[in-house]
Amino acid sequence: MVNPAGLKKHMQIYLPIAEISVNAFLLLGLGGLVGILSGMFGVGGGFLMTPLLFFIGIPPAVAVATEANQIVASSFSGVLAHFRRQTVDFKMGGVLLIGGLIGAGLGILLFNHLKSLGQVDLLVKLFYVVFLGVVGALMFVESLNAIRKSRKAGGPVAKRRQRTWVHSLPFKMRFRTSGLYISVIPPIIVGILVGILAAIMGVGGGFIMVPAMIYILGMPTKVVVGTSLFQIIFVTAFTTMLHATTNFTVDIVLAVLLLVGGVIGAQIGTKIGLKMKAEQLRILLALMVLIVCGKLASDLLLQPSELFTLGAPGGH
Repeated sequence: MVNPAGLKKHMQIYLPIAEISVNAFLLLGLGGLVGILSGMFGVGGGFLMTPLLFFIGIPPAVAVATEANQIVASSFSGVLAHFRRQTVDFKMGGVLLIGGLIGAGLGILLFNHLKSLGQVDLLVKLFYVVFLGVVGALMFVESLNAIRKSRKAGGPVAKRRQRTWVHSLPFKMRFRTSGLYISVIPPIIVGILVGILAAIMGVGGGFIMVPAMIYILGMPTKVVVGTSLFQIIFVTAFTTMLHATTNFTVDIVLAVLLLVGGVIGAQIGTKIGLKMKAEQLRILLALMVLIVCGKLASDLLLQPSELFTLGAPGGH
């Protein structure tokens, strides 16, 4: 007869950089779950995975640096599926990428400064609560409005093509795949913001970039997901490299387990995403963002002793 306690012990794997033992199947499962989300929504999945790693005891600095590896793989897997359907705007992706690389460099400088002050763990969690709360609430309200309008009209929502402040800016460029002729300034700014978030929070930034591409840049939803994933691959790869060489906080064992699950999950998620309406996808993503935000916020509020410990100069 198999001893369950012995079996459980054999499933444990030691993570050398994180310095803890974790169940290998749990990590594979988490990687798969986040890969599914990546394929469905065009987000790297880090906004969900990094807090999940906090919850199972991975130190925030290690979770942020290592998660970027998993995002690269699941995003690459997702992009291949979108590339086959010709739903990637490579020109727009390139402009977003320029901003993203600049932002990632700035973000790493800020992350290293916070780490030297001993405040990085607390501030990473606070960043998550603020950004997830704001983005989740805005997406949820917008998605509800879009669903309501589509039901009233008895069909899909017609895309509004009125001119906005984006169209009055200089340095315009034509993006044929997206059917746009707009300034390169807004995509570069969006890219910089996403790059900073990638470095500090260990996220691909898709949960910021996807809404920005739809509502600020006016891109069609069908090309947003693939283009977002294309940009995420390069920014997160660059971020991982910077973390590995400056902080030495990338845990290879953790990264490999998350990678395997993520690549498989992304292919499944892409197929699920094709069967759902854009409004339904957005409201699901918004709900997921709010749930993770609520859990993180409650952890910070219910454990004040941890806040004082992190905030004390000597760490006690």
